[in-house]
Amino acid sequence: MSACLQSLLAQHNASLNNLTLEIIVVDDQSTDRTREIADSFASRGVRVIDAGPIPAGWTGKNNAVTAGAQAARAEWLLFTDADTIHLPGSLARSIAESKRQSAAMLSYSPEQVVKTFSERAVMPVIFAELAATFRPSQVSDPNSSAAAANGQYILITREAYDAVGGHAAVATCLLEDVALARAVKQSGRKIFFRYGADAVRTRMYRSFTQLREGWTKNLALLFPSPVRLAVLRGVEFVLILATFSIAIASSMHGRRQFGVIIAFLCAIVYAVFLKRIRRAHFSWDANILALFGLPLFSYLLLRSTRAHANGNVPWKGRNYSDEKVCCPVATGH
Repeated sequence: MSACLQSLLAQHNASLNNLTLEIIVVDDQSTDRTREIADSFASRGVRVIDAGPIPAGWTGKNNAVTAGAQAARAEWLLFTDADTIHLPGSLARSIAESKRQSAAMLSYSPEQVVKTFSERAVMPVIFAELAATFRPSQVSDPNSSAAAANGQYILITREAYDAVGGHAAVATCLLEDVALARAVKQSGRKIFFRYGADAVRTRMYRSFTQLREGWTKNLALLFPSPVRLAVLRGVEFVLILATFSIAIASSMHGRRQFGVIIAFLCAIVYAVFLKRIRRAHFSWDANILALFGLPLFSYLLLRSTRAHANGNVPWKGRNYSDEKVCCPVATGH
C-alpha cells in the first residue's frame, strides 16, 4: 500500500495538463495495516473512506470501487489495486494514450513480479493463456465483440462510467473488470487494452495460498472451456516429459536413431509451448520453469471449475455462492 501511494503521489510531478490529482483509498473492512498506512498519507492529500455495508448480491470489490467512484469528482477515473506500483509520468501518458486512441476506457495488463517457485512456474502459463484468449488487437478493435480489462489498471472517463452504470451495473460479477469492459464496448464506446510494463507493475500473490485462492476465483470465468483446457495442458506436460524421457532412455540403450526421432518430436512440442509462453512477457528463467506450471495450471483450473460448480467460491474472507458469480467469459470475433 505505501509503495503504491508513493508512486501515485509522484504523478503530481508529471504534466497532467492542468488536471487535479485526487487519490481516494477505499477501506473494505481491512484486517491488516491498510487503514493505518493510508491515513499516514492524509497530510499529502490522500483521502480514506469506508466501503460501507455490502448490498445484497454485490461482491465486496464492486461495493468498494463504487464507493470510491461516488466520492470522486474528476472527469477521469483510475481504478487500481493497492499492490500496484505506477511508474513516473505513467498517469499523464495513459490519459494522453486514451485520447490518442479515442478510447473511453483504457486498461493495462501490468508487468507481473514473480518470486516464489509457484509464482514463476504458473503465472507465465496463465498469462500466456490470457494473451491468447483476450488478444489486445481484438479487444481494442471496435469491430470485434471481444472485450477485456485488467482490474489492476482501469482508466475510464466519468462520462462513460456513469453512462454504463459503473460497477453497480456489474455488482454481482466476480470478474468485474471484464464485465465493465464488455458494458463499455456494448455501449458503442471504444476500449483500448495492452500490456503495460512501461506504466505499472505488480506482485499479485505473495504465497501459494493466496495464489490458489485468487485463481480459484477467476480461472473458470476467464476461459470458455476450462475443463477441456485443463486436460489439454496436462496432456502437453505429459507429452513433453514422456518424449524427453523416452529419448534419453533410447539413447542410453543403444537405440540412438529412435532416440533422435523422439528427441526431435520433443523439441517441436517444447518449441510450440515456449513460443506461446513468451507472449506472457516474463523473464527467461520463469519461461523455463513454466513447464512445471502446466500441471499446476490444470489443477487450478479444475479447482476453480469445481468451486464454481458447487456454488462456493472463497475470496478475501468471504464466500460467494453460485448465484452471485456471474459473467462467464466467451470471446468474440
